[in-house]
Amino acid sequence: MVDESGPVMDISDTKEEVPVAMGPNEHEMIELFRRINVSRPIALTLACLAKGREISSQSIEMVSGLRQPEVSVAMRYLRENNWIDIREEKKSKGKGRPVKLYRLTVPMNYIVSKIEEDIVAESTIVLRNIERLKHIA
Repeated sequence: MVDESGPVMDISDTKEEVPVAMGPNEHEMIELFRRINVSRPIALTLACLAKGREISSQSIEMVSGLRQPEVSVAMRYLRENNWIDIREEKKSKGKGRPVKLYRLTVPMNYIVSKIEEDIVAESTIVLRNIERLKHIA
């Protein structure tokens, strides 16, 4: 099975989840996030969520190569910013904990704009400190 972004890996163990793949756009997104100092786990997790589909943390781990603790750290950041929705679904087979499914609640453009605002604010502070150092030196 192939979509516009490349081959799809069927990694779903939940009945509603759509298979996810990393295509050229997602790889470029990850690279650009990394260039602006977004952490690797957050960059990879955002790329997995970028298509707007609901995805389990296990699927994020398999597609991105992240370990479970790294996905948890990224999800905490996304939750703190109110960028994701979390839904629990009982496993279709056997017992165990319900599967947590994640989905972005805001457009990627909004997330990118918020990251941009944070970077601009940090840069402004750094530039003020540099000017102050020049003044007192």
